[in-house]
Parts: sequence; C-alpha cells; structure tokens
Amino acid sequence: MLKHPVVILTALNLEYQAVRQKLASPQTHLHERGTRFEVGTVQGASCRVALGLTSKGNHSAAVIAERAIQEFSPLAVLFVGVAGALWDATRLGDVVMASHVYAYHGGTSEDDGLKARPRVWEAPHGISQLAAHVARLDDWADSSSRPEDAPQMRFGAIAAGEVFQNSRISAEAKWIRQHYNDALAIEMEAAGVAQAGHLNGAPVAIIRGISDRADGTKNSTDDRSWQPQAAANAAAFAIRLTVELAGEQEKAVAPRDDSAPSVDRLDRHVTNTAHNSTVGIMAGSVTGSSVHINTAPEESGPLNLFAALHDFRENLTRHRTEGELDQDTYREALTDLESAIRSTEEQTSDSSKRAAMTLRRLRGLVVECPALMADLAPLIAAAGDRA
Repeated sequence: MLKHPVVILTALNLEYQAVRQKLASPQTHLHERGTRFEVGTVQGASCRVALGLTSKGNHSAAVIAERAIQEFSPLAVLFVGVAGALWDATRLGDVVMASHVYAYHGGTSEDDGLKARPRVWEAPHGISQLAAHVARLDDWADSSSRPEDAPQMRFGAIAAGEVFQNSRISAEAKWIRQHYNDALAIEMEAAGVAQAGHLNGAPVAIIRGISDRADGTKNSTDDRSWQPQAAANAAAFAIRLTVELAGEQEKAVAPRDDSAPSVDRLDRHVTNTAHNSTVGIMAGSVTGSSVHINTAPEESGPLNLFAALHDFRENLTRHRTEGELDQDTYREALTDLESAIRSTEEQTSDSSKRAAMTLRRLRGLVVECPALMADLAPLIAAAGDRA
C-alpha cells in the first residue's frame, strides 16, 4: 500500500458523507491545530484516502487544504461537492471537473464600471488527462441509474467567488455571465483549494456535481432533492479517479524484476577491435559475433538521495540540451531541484518533507517528459520515506 494518500475535501457535511460511505474503516486523524480528518481505504481497493471538511468559503478551504497537504504529502487533492450551473446545457446531476478555476471577485471599480481582474489556476495536465481517461471508461456512475438518467462528465471552467449566487437577473449575475461566459459552474471554495495546491506543489482536481442553476431556484424543493444525488455523483467520480491515481503511482514506484535478462542488458556487448587477437571473456550469452555480458547487479543499500538528485540534475540538463524541455520549464525545474538538494543536505524530518513536496512540484513541470518522470518517482518515494 502506498504511503501517501489522496486527500479529498468537501465544504458541506452532505458532501462529506457521500464520500465517507465509499471508504472502508475510516479512522480519525487529528491535526495538531485541531482539524479532524478521517483516513480510510476505498472499498474494494487498497488506495488510502484522507477525508476532511473545510466549511464554506475560499478562505477556510485554502487553510484546510494547506493543512492537509502539509500533513499527508498527498498524491493529489480532490475538492468534491455540489455547485450551481451557469448555463442550461449542463443538466442537474451532471458532474463538472474544472479545467481551470476563476477567482472572479478580483477587479477594479472605476467610473465606467467594474473591470474584471481575475486570478486563474489551471488543472495540472497529468490529472486532467487521467480524469478524461476515467470519463471515457464510463464506469464510474451508479449502475442503478437508467442510461437516459446517467450523469454526464463535463470538463470546463468553474467560477469561484465570495458571494452566494442565486439569480440570473442581478447586476452581479449578469456581470459574471458576461465576463466568465465559458464557466460551466459557480461555487465558493475552488479558488482557495486551487491556490493552496499551487503554492504547495500538490496536484488539485475540482469535481462538482450540479445541484441547481444559480437562477433563483436555490433552496427550492427541486434543489433539495437534487443536492444528495449531485453530491453522490461527484463522490463516485472522485473515488474512481482516486483508484486510478493510486494505480499509476504504484506502477511508477514498483521495483523492476532483474531476475531475467532485459532488452537493455542484452544490448550491452563487447566488440573486439584488435584484429588477429584472442580475447578471453566470461559472458552470459553469445549471438553471432556479439558477446553479451549479463552479470548480476551489485547489492545496493538504500538510495543515496543526495547523489541521486545530483544525477537527476545532469539528466535534466541533458534533456534541455536535446530540446525536450523549453528554457522556462528548465529554469523553473532547476530552481525546484536545487531547493530539494538543499533540503536533503539538512537531514531532518521537516527538511525531508520539504524535499518530497518540492520534488512533487517538480514532477508537474516535467510531466511531458516520460523519462524524467520515471527518474523522479523513486526520488520522491525516497524523500517521503525519510520524512
């Protein structure tokens, strides 16, 4: 079982219960400042989930999200719950995952009106790609639903503000639909969680079930009947995504089987370039005129993280030289790597935790380079083991 869980946060107790009922044997985990989490495993799977309640609002969501990241060093943070739809094309009960989050209350008030100055956080590429894959599998929803009633998975912008929106005719409602007309849903916590993930190097996914239309019908009988179903749909997709996240990480850190000769090892051969000479050699196999050396690997102790990070720096530079990384990405990745090296030198539990978090942030920068991603996986695991 992986050491690091997936953190799932909700704002409402209804949303919390929708996730909790999918966990086996949740146990209370108390943060030193009093925040309570429950840690359990997904029913029928081995992946661990740390579940927490943030309460309403971007500010409290950001604080609890940061506490969760610092406490658990998670594979990812999923913020799960309900939201209002901004357009009729999105049905009640559908699930929206944010491609990006608008903090839409940024602006400047001038004589000729309110000018938008939003902050925007994009979803990490890797988790977006995995979520799209899960959506295509189409096996995440409650199987009891009729095909025509089954929720649809949608990907698009989500607007997060500081005011509860329940109108289509108010000045602010018109302003939001004018300036953020690509947003599919609106709510009050996603910006805080997205910023906490950005500052701490943790991948964040915002997953919202549509329970109303933010059009004046909130708190109606129809809304109260849809809220539990929308929360359940969001929880179902989040749990399915959690299983996939854990599965990918297990593959990344799984030890390689060296019991049989690999292609790489068979490619290593010795060529005799001295003509009319005799060479004596012990070999694992001979193919044609090529001698293949398949000696057993030397016994090795625990990974020397400090040395491995310096080796990774050389690989990073090589990939930049070969054009696989652009200059901006290389510069940011090198900054994070140097920070991880400095933390490793300190050799304390806190510094090891900082190193692990920095390396996870670095992973997001090199996600387009599979070779570097593969090299990073054991380094992240080693840093986490020292924390």
